[in-house]
Amino acid sequence: MAVTVIKHFLNRGPGLKIETGDTAQLIQDKILMAHVPQIKIPATYIRGGTSKGVFFNLTDLPEVAQVPGAARDAILLRVIGSPDPYGKQTDGMGGATSSTSKTVILSKTSQPDHDVDYLFGQVAIDKAFVDWSGNCGNLTAAVGAFAISKGLVDADRVPENGVCVVRIWQANIKKTIVAHVPITNGEVQETGDFELDGVTFPAAEVQVDFMSPVDATDAMFPTGNLVDDLEVPGIGTFKATMINAGIPTVFLNAEDIGYTGTELQEAINGDPAALERFETIRAHGAVRMGLISDVSEAAARQHTPKVAFVNKAADYVSSSGKEIGSADIDLNVRALSMGKLHHAMMGTAAVAIGTAATIPGTLVNLAAGGGEREAVTFGHPSGTLKVGAEASENGGDWTVNKVSMSRSARVLMEGWVRIPGDSF
Repeated sequence: MAVTVIKHFLNRGPGLKIETGDTAQLIQDKILMAHVPQIKIPATYIRGGTSKGVFFNLTDLPEVAQVPGAARDAILLRVIGSPDPYGKQTDGMGGATSSTSKTVILSKTSQPDHDVDYLFGQVAIDKAFVDWSGNCGNLTAAVGAFAISKGLVDADRVPENGVCVVRIWQANIKKTIVAHVPITNGEVQETGDFELDGVTFPAAEVQVDFMSPVDATDAMFPTGNLVDDLEVPGIGTFKATMINAGIPTVFLNAEDIGYTGTELQEAINGDPAALERFETIRAHGAVRMGLISDVSEAAARQHTPKVAFVNKAADYVSSSGKEIGSADIDLNVRALSMGKLHHAMMGTAAVAIGTAATIPGTLVNLAAGGGEREAVTFGHPSGTLKVGAEASENGGDWTVNKVSMSRSARVLMEGWVRIPGDSF
């Protein structure tokens, strides 16, 4: 017994002080005491749009994590199961994709005329890194419902039956989002017959309005051009629309980079060389957009910008086997998130697509047939999505008042997540 316990201690390395004369039982007790027990944190696991994430009420987090910093990041990493060199997040709540490695922290609002503050953390899978640089448009669909259920929305704003208008302050990007959440008998209505491509089962429809997604003081087109020549050393020079709406996005013509715009995930994600090229393009696009000063900084900013490629409408078969006809859509769009082709479309990228489509002359608008429009329906790997946008021009400068789309959300599990107490 003594030999087994001492060998176990020695294999753990230094960290405990063992005095001469300690018995095997005492040594074993000391070793066991070195393992801090797990703690549990109230949390809810929710699907929002085509993403899933772990939602927290700010005040339920350990006190040290109720402010930004290393402790908060460490907790979220451990909850999700990152960093995982195996790329599976088996020992956490993450699903080993950019769509399922997500966390959300909500709190009573700090802003006038709003109900809730929404903070989003994109958790890297294979790195000890949480990216706070952008929003998740898909999970936005779940923010209103969670806020209502946790009492973060004043009771007098929640109807007994009807639609609750939840005014969300998106704290990452300092923007207003409005979610229209259906209510039945004073409770959030989650079930319904609204079908969203990329989600297997129908649910209740939640309309999400992204209000003024570009500040009047910010440049929607950081370079000042609707279309630029983006030079990427070692790869080529490409026509690109670089836009800051919803989320910073670099749009390319699919044919310019050797694609049709009808690709599914395996065509891109199974090609390491292609993924490396896209990441290089993304890094140089980030520099041109003024998001970073050198391409070496892109690795620490994985969530933004996004890279997407577009082409005119064409027939294809979606990942579920659904046939998408060219007459059903205005154009095809494929987008990458966290280094991989997305299985559907990020909600924030959909805002960028809808915005760019309404502005004549962008690559997105041209792929959709050009001219003025107030809405666009595009094809993505899982099916189609319609996005409406209100854009206006004043002296050559474009502004967007609102971008709208319909999503759905559903609570999958609620209770507590557990992590080792020494994770932070």
